[in-house]
Amino acid sequence: MTTLTVVMIGGLVVVISLLVIRLSADGPSLPAEIILPTGTTAEAVTFGNGWIAVVTTDNQILILDPDSQTIRQTIDIK
Repeated sequence: MTTLTVVMIGGLVVVISLLVIRLSADGPSLPAEIILPTGTTAEAVTFGNGWIAVVTTDNQILILDPDSQTIRQTIDIK
């Protein structure tokens, strides 16, 4: 019984340690604001490595450059 308790406590310490290490890792650098074309309203935003995708209320996906925030690509959702 004592061995099982020690193993469970050790496992819990390992899981908590891994969570702390994983969650403290650097994530993507997020811009302070995203500038969209006039009249466009964002419905959802996602960030990738070197791009930002914005889903708009008029059924489009805008792929933006994260540095200059210019539109790289526009995808119509049908």
